[in-house]
Amino acid sequence: MSKLWDDLKDNMKDWSVTAVEKAEEMSKIAVAKTEEMTRISKVKFEIHQLHREMNKVYENLGRLAFEHTKNEHMASFSGNKDFFNLVSKIEDLKVKIEMKEKDINDIREKFDDPYIEENKIKEGIVSESSVVEKSSEMHDNQGLEN
Repeated sequence: MSKLWDDLKDNMKDWSVTAVEKAEEMSKIAVAKTEEMTRISKVKFEIHQLHREMNKVYENLGRLAFEHTKNEHMASFSGNKDFFNLVSKIEDLKVKIEMKEKDINDIREKFDDPYIEENKIKEGIVSESSVVEKSSEMHDNQGLEN
């Protein structure tokens, strides 16, 4: 009976060590995902702010066009510095938004760790087919960018 008890204790120790290791792996994955999502959320908020700013510029541009057309009975804006400043500001904001969207992709790529994906497959968190689909999507996107 003592042999059975000793074997049971040894197995329990092995199981507890394995459980601790798996818990550590999962907590590392959770921490990494939380950091990724926090960074992405911050950039998305910045993009939202840029869109709000761009909407205000569009509003000012519309107001300028309305006033210029109503008061001066002209629809031509050649030589109107205010008009071209607003158009330029909109274009600058669009470039900033594109850069922020690229930042989001860079963050996703940084946190895209094959080791983490491999462990997720082993644990049954994601299916292998979803990882293959994600890999082929990334490959297709890279082809579009080049």
